[in-house]
Amino acid sequence: MAETDTSSFWDELTSPLNLVLIFFIVYLLYKIIRSQFETIEPVNIPPPMPKLRKDMTVAELKKYDGTNEDGRVLLAVNSIIFDVTAGKRFYGPGGPYSAFAGRDATRGLATGQVAASDNEYDDISDLGADEISSAKEWEDQFREKYHIVGKLLKPGETSTNYDEETDDKKSQ
Repeated sequence: MAETDTSSFWDELTSPLNLVLIFFIVYLLYKIIRSQFETIEPVNIPPPMPKLRKDMTVAELKKYDGTNEDGRVLLAVNSIIFDVTAGKRFYGPGGPYSAFAGRDATRGLATGQVAASDNEYDDISDLGADEISSAKEWEDQFREKYHIVGKLLKPGETSTNYDEETDDKKSQ
């Protein structure tokens, strides 16, 4: 009777399904043990960019479309300039919203059209109440997510002199 138990155990152990499972378990153990002995190479993370804090004209803002040397991406909503470099895959070159990079995106965001104004300064007074409300919602989302750089200057408007201690949220 003991031999019958041994042969049935051996038959079960060597069944095709169990052999596949045993092979899989041995493979996973191999991967776990091997990973314990591998050296982990350090990932080179670039240092964060210094915060930019200044008011700009539309012409100055155009320089920050993500194609410059430092790759910084800025856009304006309701005359507030945001540093959206952290969202570069959306707003940077080749991104779905790259039309807003380095521009005033208020009209495009308010109307739902991925296009930014090429005007020297886009007076959005012709937008409807729903569109203005939509632009304000976008502004609030950008305030939560991105650093405020400064304000978009109207023609003839002078810039504010920001000192090191000025809080981002208080200035706007």
